[in-house]
Amino acid sequence: MAKELKELTSREENYAQWYNDLVIKADLAENSAVRGCMVIKPYGYAIWEKMQRQLDDMFKETGHINAYFPLFIPKSFLSREADHVEGFAKECAVVTHYRLKTNPDGTGVVVDPEAKLEEELIVRPTSETIIWSTYKNWIQSYRDLPILCNQWANVVRWEMRTRLFLRTAEFLWQEGHTAHATEEEALEEARKMLDVYADFAEKYMAVPVIKGIKSANERFAGAVETFCIEALMQDGKSLQAGTSHFLGQNFAKAFDVQFIDQENKLQYVWATSWGVSTRLIGALIMAHSDNNGLVLPPKLAPFQVVIVPIYKNDEQRNAISEKVATIIAQLKAIGISVKYDDSNNRKPGWKFAEYELKGVPVRLAIGARDLENGTIEVMRRDTLKKETVTMEGIELYVKDLLEDIQTNIYKKALDFRTSVTREVDSYDEFKVEIEKGGFLMCHWDGTSETEERIKQETKATIRCIPLNGDKTPGKCIVTGKPSAQRVVFARNY
Repeated sequence: MAKELKELTSREENYAQWYNDLVIKADLAENSAVRGCMVIKPYGYAIWEKMQRQLDDMFKETGHINAYFPLFIPKSFLSREADHVEGFAKECAVVTHYRLKTNPDGTGVVVDPEAKLEEELIVRPTSETIIWSTYKNWIQSYRDLPILCNQWANVVRWEMRTRLFLRTAEFLWQEGHTAHATEEEALEEARKMLDVYADFAEKYMAVPVIKGIKSANERFAGAVETFCIEALMQDGKSLQAGTSHFLGQNFAKAFDVQFIDQENKLQYVWATSWGVSTRLIGALIMAHSDNNGLVLPPKLAPFQVVIVPIYKNDEQRNAISEKVATIIAQLKAIGISVKYDDSNNRKPGWKFAEYELKGVPVRLAIGARDLENGTIEVMRRDTLKKETVTMEGIELYVKDLLEDIQTNIYKKALDFRTSVTREVDSYDEFKVEIEKGGFLMCHWDGTSETEERIKQETKATIRCIPLNGDKTPGKCIVTGKPSAQRVVFARNY
């Protein structure tokens, strides 16, 4: 095995360290010179590009278009929506000056005190305020609605404790911001985008999710309702994988965005916002990977197949490369991405270990004897199973195999979630079970006070109130008061 694999901490020994090792050793990302920020390396960024491309297509299929809004937000804008500013105030990076000058003592540059901004600018933590100040100029009549905009951007939230992909001071994301004439239309939009996120998570990331509504304590700052998808990682912790917010008329009122309706009456606009980020890469890693490295779903792998030649001399190498060129053409013709690694500075065993570490779904190995026999060795990353098959029709064999891998990865994650999801009916039992991880389905009396008590005493939070969960009423595990339905508790990232 390659040295990199030997140094990979096992999940069982230290899950957090296993995750950090894997992100770095698989060449996904690394810490930067700027505290709390990361460098997304080419292999990691290739995964994000695949996510971005697929999501962008799904957004456009539902009628959305892309735009771009400023990185900087006037401080006064954040002050206009009280809940919003309170929710983000502690995470904001603030620009106060616009110029540097040479230090008189010659030791470098200093901030020019005479270049102070009249109003400080906030580096966007999210864009509701700057976008709604813009929408005021775009909307006069019901004929201007709906507006269905999305932007791909970076945001800054000054996190004190950071982890690559999961929580960084700067991260990449998309944020949709839509404006509607009616409450019903806005709610329909928020639910629709939640479904888009759930479909993407399950069909492309192979990560099963629970769709639900956030409690008031966990709701997005400034939202009337926050819808979410919650995923379970292999250590039994929950990860919020995407959110879609019904904003009501809060931001329209804050920025005086009104329109003349069909009855010729002046109305405030209804709003939504929704987003997912590079945190999804963290979810992908923690939901599927193992002690040998990444396990990537074929639909999001930077390349789905790697071909490694095994040869003793240039004559064998040339003969193998000629045959491989045909195989590559066959694979590419049916939409399968492939890499041929015929570099001569690494031995085949090293390459096998590297691509296993990087989670390439299918590895093909071909040697001189395979050429003679018309065979090729195939290994699937999800099970590490190897078999030798005929080269004839290899492209269709690989196509079926990739589909099977995608299905199997999802099934494995779903089976795991099912195995660690259980109903709990008393607080004493809850305190024991939460230590084991997983989703606990419990009755809750609906009050923030009870939710906060549980969080303080157990570090567990309500991840969501399931949209499709058990609606059987019961009694709160803490207070014994009536509960409309079971909710999902877990410790989370």
